[in-house]
Amino acid sequence: MKKLGFLAGIISFLMLSFLQAVTINSVTYKGMVHLSELSASEISGLKKGAVLTDESSNKAIKALFAQGYFKDIFIEENNGDVIVHLKEKPVIARIDIKGVVTNDEKAIINIIGIKKGQMYDERAINLAKMRVRQFYEAKGFFDTIVGDDVISLNDENSVQVSFKVNRGENITIKKVNLIGANVLDYSDIEPFVDNKQKELLGWMWGFNDGAVKIFSLPQDSDKIREQYLKRGFLDANVSRAYLNTYFDSYTADLSYYIQEGERYKVGEISLDLPSELDINAQKILKTLKLQTGDTFNTLWLRRDQEKISDLIADKGYAYVRVYPKTTPNELSKKVDINYQILLNEKVYIRNVIISGNTDTLDRVIRRELYLTEGNLYSRSDLKDSKNALKRTGYFEDVDIIEKQVSNDEVDLEVIVKETNTGSISGGIGYSTGDGLLLSAGVSENNLFGSGYQGAVSVDKSDDKLNGRISLTNPRVNDSPYSLGGSVYGYEYKWDEYTQNAYGLSASAGRQIGRYTNVFINYHVQRNKISGLDAFYKDAGYLNGKHWKSAITPSISWNNTDDFYLPRSGFIASSALEIAGLGGDEKFVKSTNDFSIYEGLEDYLGVDLILRYKATFSYLWNSDASKLPINEKLFLGGLGSVRGFDAHSLSPKKRICNPIDSHGLIVFGCEDIKTGGKMAFSNSLELSFPIINRIKMRGLVFADFGTIGQDKISEIHRTSMGVGIEWVTILGPLQVIFAKPLDSKDGDDTSKFEFSIGKRF
Repeated sequence: MKKLGFLAGIISFLMLSFLQAVTINSVTYKGMVHLSELSASEISGLKKGAVLTDESSNKAIKALFAQGYFKDIFIEENNGDVIVHLKEKPVIARIDIKGVVTNDEKAIINIIGIKKGQMYDERAINLAKMRVRQFYEAKGFFDTIVGDDVISLNDENSVQVSFKVNRGENITIKKVNLIGANVLDYSDIEPFVDNKQKELLGWMWGFNDGAVKIFSLPQDSDKIREQYLKRGFLDANVSRAYLNTYFDSYTADLSYYIQEGERYKVGEISLDLPSELDINAQKILKTLKLQTGDTFNTLWLRRDQEKISDLIADKGYAYVRVYPKTTPNELSKKVDINYQILLNEKVYIRNVIISGNTDTLDRVIRRELYLTEGNLYSRSDLKDSKNALKRTGYFEDVDIIEKQVSNDEVDLEVIVKETNTGSISGGIGYSTGDGLLLSAGVSENNLFGSGYQGAVSVDKSDDKLNGRISLTNPRVNDSPYSLGGSVYGYEYKWDEYTQNAYGLSASAGRQIGRYTNVFINYHVQRNKISGLDAFYKDAGYLNGKHWKSAITPSISWNNTDDFYLPRSGFIASSALEIAGLGGDEKFVKSTNDFSIYEGLEDYLGVDLILRYKATFSYLWNSDASKLPINEKLFLGGLGSVRGFDAHSLSPKKRICNPIDSHGLIVFGCEDIKTGGKMAFSNSLELSFPIINRIKMRGLVFADFGTIGQDKISEIHRTSMGVGIEWVTILGPLQVIFAKPLDSKDGDDTSKFEFSIGKRF
């Protein structure tokens, strides 16, 4: 097409060259659609009164061609009347990508650089084809062929462009060779590099498929060297990647040539602190990870650098710079470290700007911030503010951006991305004891954006029904005080008796410091136990109607960094229920929970989360006749020993009694679940990513629990399992498949359970 336009220009030039220069009487443009005549005149320079020469006509043609609209231009002149004939390029009306899967098609449309409605340009088409080839090269496919087919549509002013893609073959890495390496082998670098050798089950999710990732190869060399630097090999040298490809089988060997050098130890460590800081340098040095005599480690060096920076920034020096100067000694193989400090000025907060909150009120966000207008900058306060906002559960993501205003002032922009704080919770399971287990509930943790928490829940099985309605204000008038209350009722139908109860509770609390809350709860409950057989009566359980009046003081600590999916920190709580302030029931029950969360990405380069959770409970009761069975301790189910039915693990007692059976006295015995006075359960969990973009993760776990009446080890059970964790629009979903490892005859097991609405 360019050639046609060029020939037309030559013809026009030859025609005009036979003419003398003429004065232009009029200029007419024919064939223009997307360009106005006024714009065309400005571009071409052809105007009434101007002189038309071969030079000016040639210049006009070039200028019009440069706009990219036209594929053919020529100029005709007759007695001073100039006609500029133009033929515009067609418009791209449709773009098709053929020969690719749907996900690839969506990605390619976004990167090829052409869109419907723009002018057809052969150069742009060729560039688009190159980008498609690069797209597949980045995914490890070689010999990708991209063809294009241009079809004129009915009006001839528009075309359909079809790209036909043969993505080629995926090069698979058979072997990764570390030539010259003695200290490290492939298993040491495998978690950190992108290009990995294919595993035996590489076709299965979770295993390495060995696909070459071309654009990651240069970074992989640096990542391998980083593993040497983390182990003290400062002189290590890692070559660029050498990919030896066999195109007959589309496989490759990947090689790196390595000179390891020798390992360095840490020599003298010093810290040059400006006198105005009034900080004891020796105290700081003692808290650092790297100490004299340790193997040098760049990862811990950066951690220590960050720690020093944070300590100084807590005194208002937001723009402090910490420079670790390392001095290696090749003879002694030691590295001296000198941390040098550039303070700059103290910084104060000028403005706090909140954005992204469409529902949550600004004041609800502000009350969680430890920095506000006029405060001296503190990096710890900044981090704690971010974590406090994430612990509320109102936000999917929180970021606090520092915007420097001057040398001594900064604005803080708190950017939140709200999450669905309301949830429809539910669960389903099956056990031989209870049959089908169903639960449902509706909760809202941020009513009207005010922070109020409300919930309605119902649980139903073949033998159970319970429900609860609750409302809590966690920060009354934005103060550290909280108030809440609930009403509830339930019915349990056991084989030997039926228990009905209803009650209400009220609680008040106060936040102490940043992580601690204390509460006092009072609840009153009416119980009715009917149908209790002689065995349970003989065991001493309270029968008939009775009242419980109890007060429960509690304390909790929470410094985690997120509500649903924490990666650091721990949660600890202790509650002491004291029943007997009126009513018939008299007992004291202690419940203690502990959970710790540790993200492993900084250590392993993979977003793994390690969790440990434990619960210990103890029950004091001097008069068994004042204690209903539901107050005893039981294990099993979610939050306890998974794989066993909820509340199914209990000590048993053989009771033998004479029984009146239709007027005939017989002697019978039965093993009944008595519940325990002391119980302990704990679990170890490892959470790993499955699909990051939808926040779906996998879980492997091991549970152990023990319970007893006179000693805690009377009954103990263990289970293991896997699961899926998924933060959905309905709330966090957890699906569990558990296998009891040491079940006994008479145990009620439940291998499949799921829940919605509970934190992980």
